[in-house]
Amino acid sequence: MHPERQHLIRSLFDEYIDMYSSRDERLLSRFSDNFSGYAGSSDILVTNKKEWIRITKQDFTQVPGKIRIEMLDLSLQDLSDDIVAVTAFFHIHLPVPEFLLSRETARLTLMFRREDGDWKITYSGISIPYGLAKDNEIYPMTRLEERNLELEQIIATRTAELAEINKNLEILSNTDGLTGIANRRHFDHMLKQEWNRCQRANTPLSLIMLDIDHFKQFNDLYGHLAGDDCLKALAYALSQAGRRAGELTARYGGEEFVILLPNMDKQAAQETAEHIRQVILSMAIPQENAISGIVTVSLGVAYLLPSSHQLPIELVRQADTALYRAKLAGRNCMRFEA
Repeated sequence: MHPERQHLIRSLFDEYIDMYSSRDERLLSRFSDNFSGYAGSSDILVTNKKEWIRITKQDFTQVPGKIRIEMLDLSLQDLSDDIVAVTAFFHIHLPVPEFLLSRETARLTLMFRREDGDWKITYSGISIPYGLAKDNEIYPMTRLEERNLELEQIIATRTAELAEINKNLEILSNTDGLTGIANRRHFDHMLKQEWNRCQRANTPLSLIMLDIDHFKQFNDLYGHLAGDDCLKALAYALSQAGRRAGELTARYGGEEFVILLPNMDKQAAQETAEHIRQVILSMAIPQENAISGIVTVSLGVAYLLPSSHQLPIELVRQADTALYRAKLAGRNCMRFEA
């Protein structure tokens, strides 16, 4: 093929593709009065220029945004002095999220005829699986929208499920596996958080630390399964006894528990600790080798007004010191560390 004819055919094709992909209505003036062709969504041969213009306008209205044509292969044919043809293979990328058309290879055949000194499109036939298109569609936009909605719903469901899983994982990571109350990790986090909050608000922060008296002897006498049941029973009682807003009951380790008391002064904190001691006594969990014959606890109470001059661990240190003093005093009592 002569280079000039090759350049001509390619120019005619490029002009068509540019106007079509840009949804340029100047394309309507390029059709021959003797036009014939197949729309991609139809198997009916159109032999009326007016009908083809209507179909093209419908196409532009249905998808008004620019379409990207990803060219794969191109064949140019010089049929005669006044007739040329082009066969193109390409992917169509619509201006909407879709994976149906962009992955399929479309085939377009165009024929141009020179009429009165101008080249007109006399035939257009495109082959692509448009069978999903509705009767009033050129592209299967309804199906694409339905599929996108399905995908959005799937994503929304998966996102909600993932959020629920992450929430449950967070709960598990902050929960003591045996007793079901907060664990040491969560307590450490909440202590820092409440310390900072009370520091900003200039409000007090109190802490109760308690230990089950002679718990090793309890385990030796009744066994570890009974010891676990004892821990669970006390954890439940403690969580019920300290249910004020902001309070946190946690298993600190072994048979030790802590109760964090924001906005509570030292008098109220001591009263709360004594109330907890009485609650545990009222449970009357048998312990034959104890002096009282039942499970008892020793409690240490600390109170601080958080400031930038101290670290949160100081509150724990003071509560631990008070707990040690309670044990030295004979256990089954409460002591306060100022």
